Amino acid sequence: MTRFSRQTAGDDTELSIPLEKVCFIIMKAREFDAKDVETEPASGSNPADDHEIGVLEDRPDDPSLDELNSLISDLSVDEQIDLVALVWLGRDEYPDDWESVRAAAADAHNEHTADYLTGNPLLADHLSDGLSILGLSCADYELKHL
Repeated sequence: MTRFSRQTAGDDTELSIPLEKVCFIIMKAREFDAKDVETEPASGSNPADDHEIGVLEDRPDDPSLDELNSLISDLSVDEQIDLVALVWLGRDEYPDDWESVRAAAADAHNEHTADYLTGNPLLADHLSDGLSILGLSCADYELKHL
């Protein structure tokens, strides 16, 4: 568990998911969000001839979405609940009270968490904002991995 002190309340709050995992999910979500709409479904061209531009397009067989979905599905239930709670906190759906947001996320948890989260077009932003509200940031993680 990741323990930290909230900057706003000064009380100890625990995350079940390590900050590094949240940051990695944010980076993967940004990879997927950066995709452009598919322009030519069956171009028939050689990827080397078109400078592999298709990699930047959102295609039905895109491994980025599958990877993100698998990543979230493989988390423990507590870690999935934390992710949903962070999204809700970052979306300003709940007051800045981690315990009540997490309790609501636990009540709503089901086997569709990965689909729910990957269906959010602002997943990376909401997770980042939720971390920020709790006084956390991925800045150090991104410096090491970008």
